[in-house]
Amino acid sequence: MDFSTVELSDEERAFRDEVRKLLRTIVTDEVIRRDRETGDNFDEGVHLALGAAGYLEAEWKSEADGGFSRVRRRIWQLEKRRFHVPWVTWGTTAMVAHSVATFGSPELRDEVLPGVFSGQVRLCLGYTEPEGGSDVATCKTRAVRDGAGWIINGSKMFTTGAHNCRYVFLITNTDPDAPKHKSLTMFLVPLDTPGIEIQGIRTVDGDRTNIVYYSDVRVDDRYRLGEVNGGWTVLREPLNTEHGAVAADPDGLQDVSIMMHQAGFMATAVDKVAARTAAVGADGHRLIDDASVAYRLGRSAARMEAALSAPSIFGRVALAQTMRDVSPELMDILGAAAALPVGTEGAADDGAAEYVYRFAPLVGIYGGTLEVFRNMIAQHVLGLGKPAYAPLGAQKG
Repeated sequence: MDFSTVELSDEERAFRDEVRKLLRTIVTDEVIRRDRETGDNFDEGVHLALGAAGYLEAEWKSEADGGFSRVRRRIWQLEKRRFHVPWVTWGTTAMVAHSVATFGSPELRDEVLPGVFSGQVRLCLGYTEPEGGSDVATCKTRAVRDGAGWIINGSKMFTTGAHNCRYVFLITNTDPDAPKHKSLTMFLVPLDTPGIEIQGIRTVDGDRTNIVYYSDVRVDDRYRLGEVNGGWTVLREPLNTEHGAVAADPDGLQDVSIMMHQAGFMATAVDKVAARTAAVGADGHRLIDDASVAYRLGRSAARMEAALSAPSIFGRVALAQTMRDVSPELMDILGAAAALPVGTEGAADDGAAEYVYRFAPLVGIYGGTLEVFRNMIAQHVLGLGKPAYAPLGAQKG
């Protein structure tokens, strides 16, 4: 791992200052307050302003196509985090837009991509089903041919951002008799189509996601992406991106692993707890002078640093598991006042550790559960073969 400092040119420093000036203007305290209340992780005013300034298009495109240079891209990524830009909906939009560019018809690309770059068009992911869990290939949502179009029936869970998006990247089953990876067809379905109902769900960390129902939804064939029953090919690249199973760039200017943004909340909590334990209390003592506190805080910090340094899919697992393990430790060090949430008078660390405690379970299921990722590591990295879930007495050989 290369820890050398990247020296910025005058132009790159000017770009950084430009980004900071814009974000300071548009990501206001009101934006942050409203985002906490709604749990949307999206603000339309901010999104449209970034589109108008050209940042959405520059982030989406490669440098060869007029997008950010590698250094500017890294500056942009880091500044977005520092200013807490509500960003989840752009993340899903960017992933799906690449599939539209690759597999969509020219007419569909012309309909969708310009609006993606301006910020007017947002895209969400229609993968998980109420009974499907992390295995998206066990899709029960049916799409049936009907003349020049399709009729879709089914439901999807955890379609985050659907209420702020214009299209959903929807996985459907078009051949129930075929093997599951050869029965899938992808569509980009307009969310204002009759028969679609979006219901909000609030998660334990305060975020909003959605369950979406599809009842006799009629979709023209031009909204199909890729071949009929060839949906797994269309879906594979976005899934790999979401899983973090992508090759690292040789220049090192990228996150060590996926979920680094979420892990930033853990780093903030550790810093705040460390500051609190080092402060002199009313009794003239510091918490850190207790050897057990120093040991537990040091162990938490060491685990966090190790997780932050774990690459690719390994880091995906390490970060989520460490957030689950470290957050209750930090809360226990601070005592009962650590259970008070952000913005509450008397909260020991302004709710930092408490938020990580509620957020950690969600980080462990985004894009698939930790068990799924551990199985992927076991099968594809360690070569241990597929897991056997059958009872011991039913296993052969």
